[in-house]
Amino acid sequence: MIKVEHLSFSFPQKELYKNISFTLEEGQHCAFIGTSGSGKSTLVDILMDPERHMFDGLLEMDPTCTIGYVSQFSQLDNTKDTTVFEYIGEEFIKIQNEINAICTEMETSTDIESLLEKYQFALDAFDSMGGNDFESNINKKLNLANLMKLKDLRVSDLSGGEFKLIQVIKEMLNSPDLMIMDEPDVFLDFGNLNALKNLINSHKGILLVVTHNRYLLNHCFNKILHLENMELQEFDGRYIDYNFSLLQTKIELQELAIIDDEEIERNENLIIRFRNIATYNADASRGKVLKSRVKLQERLEARRIKTPFVEIKQPNISFGIDNEMEDTTVIKVNNYSAAFDELLLENVDFEIKSTDKVALIGPNGTGKTTLLRDIFNNNHESIEINADAKVAYLSQLQGEVLKDSNTILEEFIDAGFETYEEIRSYISDYGFEGEIVNQKIESLSGGEKNMLQLAKVAASKANVLLLDEPTSHLDTYTQLALEKAIEEYKGAVLMISHDFYSVVNGMDYVLIIDDKTIRKMKMKKFKQMIYANHFDRDYLETEQNKKAVETKIELALKDNNFELAKGLVDELEELIKLL
Repeated sequence: MIKVEHLSFSFPQKELYKNISFTLEEGQHCAFIGTSGSGKSTLVDILMDPERHMFDGLLEMDPTCTIGYVSQFSQLDNTKDTTVFEYIGEEFIKIQNEINAICTEMETSTDIESLLEKYQFALDAFDSMGGNDFESNINKKLNLANLMKLKDLRVSDLSGGEFKLIQVIKEMLNSPDLMIMDEPDVFLDFGNLNALKNLINSHKGILLVVTHNRYLLNHCFNKILHLENMELQEFDGRYIDYNFSLLQTKIELQELAIIDDEEIERNENLIIRFRNIATYNADASRGKVLKSRVKLQERLEARRIKTPFVEIKQPNISFGIDNEMEDTTVIKVNNYSAAFDELLLENVDFEIKSTDKVALIGPNGTGKTTLLRDIFNNNHESIEINADAKVAYLSQLQGEVLKDSNTILEEFIDAGFETYEEIRSYISDYGFEGEIVNQKIESLSGGEKNMLQLAKVAASKANVLLLDEPTSHLDTYTQLALEKAIEEYKGAVLMISHDFYSVVNGMDYVLIIDDKTIRKMKMKKFKQMIYANHFDRDYLETEQNKKAVETKIELALKDNNFELAKGLVDELEELIKLL
């Protein structure tokens, strides 16, 4: 078991945690969630190497506890000329080769006794790792992830998504006591995401996964850690049940808060009345009444309901347009081809109209980002952009749009903003408050960088948006805000995404890569294809009904209609049972 008690930690410019406590126990698969920049990755760093961090509180972990780790920023090592099998089994092969070398040395050496000791030590180490079955275990994991076809390929030939899964398999194969993964789902295509789900669900040890992916959250975890507003909430159960619990809490606390506010207002009116009387009547008894009322008001204010986990700040994303175009073609692609070491796309043709919202779908490494970048650069003979189109671009490679050495202030001055106050006011809608405008881009989390990109895209007032994996690194609350912003946007959107929900909830149709070309697919057919492969037959309809009921509850709470909200909660609970 891993135990954290009353842990507090801060950077010079930001306090991250205040007296947070939680436990991780055998068999728990824990999702670690929270808004971007709340300190999830920092807490992972503390767990992995507590000696490097000055924190207050207690962290109890067996000193022999082994930790497996998969980073959100995994990079392929192109210098390693090893196969996938050799990469995954590296530790086992190393000891196996050592055992074979000792056996070879025994054939000619006279110092048999010391070699026998080394031989036995190596055998014990190999046995403790489960070395006798390592080849079989590698094959089982590759089959589980549907990656057996990669076994004999070089690691340097893998796509980024494939390499991420191979890393997960390698770390799991070593059977660590605690397996930590920091956003392992980022940029995974639909097939690889399903493979990751299978790997997570098959793992036997303690698992801590930082993720914002709604598909994984709904299908993989039996415990939730939610970090928000410097505090941490612990929940034993599914993510969908945790959200339901939060909603119930919100209704209860909002109703209590209304009662509190009414009592505070009544008491304040009485205080004002008694003070007015005291100006022309200095009677001692009236003075005592006034003092008691003031003390009561202080107590009421002190006990005012606080709701840190239901008042989660959602960014206000809004894509406005300077030049709204009539129904016309804004992007025309004719006979487009792209290649690197091999041909990726060939003879691609499609058009996008001025209000189309389109998802570009395809497996990792099939040329989607290359195509989007060529459209943005507008220097390819096969691509034609309408002269009245103003195009904005969000890149999955954040360094393409944001300069690490810049401060946030400098980024927005470069984007055309003129004053400090103008920038500070604008980015507050995106969750950036206080003196954070002077922070360098390189110090921000992946989610915060993506939020800045969204803020820059919105500030451009463009009428065509090219979005490459816009939901990557974003927390679920921001993903929902982005879906709403796209739904309300009056221009054209071409979006690369592997997020089921963003595509299904926000797009008109998809352009799907198939056999090196692109074909248009209606949303109805796309839903049938995706949900036939990944969900039960009625899952999508139930999920959409659930979202509709949650929206009704939100509207009821805005009107303080608690009776309606409570009735809708019962309806929501029945839908959750179906999921």
